[in-house]
Amino acid sequence: MPLFEKLIESVIQGEEGSVRECVQQALSDHIPVKEILNDGLIKAINIVGEKFKKSEFYVPDVLWSAQAMKAGIELIQPFFQKSDVPPLAKVVIGTVEGDIHEIGKNLVAMMVEANGFEVINLGVDVPPERFVESVRAHQAKICMMSALLTTTMPTMKKIIEALKEAGLAGRVKTMVGGAPVTKQFALEIGADGYSPDAPGAAELAKEWIAG
Repeated sequence: MPLFEKLIESVIQGEEGSVRECVQQALSDHIPVKEILNDGLIKAINIVGEKFKKSEFYVPDVLWSAQAMKAGIELIQPFFQKSDVPPLAKVVIGTVEGDIHEIGKNLVAMMVEANGFEVINLGVDVPPERFVESVRAHQAKICMMSALLTTTMPTMKKIIEALKEAGLAGRVKTMVGGAPVTKQFALEIGADGYSPDAPGAAELAKEWIAG
C-alpha cells in the first residue's frame, strides 16, 4: 500500500502507532512537511468529518481518529518553523463559565488544529474576562465558545459583549456551539457563526480566514 494511502487509512482507523510510523517514514523520505500535513493528515481527518456527517462514524470514532492525527502532527510540529507552513490563524476556544463539559470542545479543538490553525484551549469554566484576555494576548482571529447546559448559554452573550467593550469585535470572529445551542440562538446573541459539530466548526473557520 502506498505510504500516503496507509497514512490516511491509519488516521481514519484511529491507529496512532501506524500514523507515527507513516509520518516518520515520510520525513525520512524527505517528503515536504506541507505535503504530509495537507495530503495526508488533513485529507484523512476531512474524510472522517464526512463519515461523521453521514452518521457512518460517531463521536468516539472521531475522537480516536483525531487523537491518531494529533500523534502525526506532533512529529511534524518541530519542522513547521523551518518550512512554509505557518498557522492559518490563532483560535481561542473554551467551555463557558459554570460549565465543565469538554469532550465536544476538545474534539472541535483537535479538528480545528488539524486543519492548520494554532489553538489556544482555555479548558472549562472560563469566565468572559479570560476569553477577552486570551484573544487580546494571542491576537486571535476566532473565539469559539462551548456550552452543554442551557443555564450557561447566556454567558456566551456576555463574552460577545465583553469582546465588543474591549474593542475587539472587529478583529475577532465569534463562534458558538454545544448540544443545546442552535443557529437561532447564535443569531439572537450576536455571534458571527454557529456549528452543530466539530467538522463544521473547522470548515467555517477556514471559510472565514479564506474570505
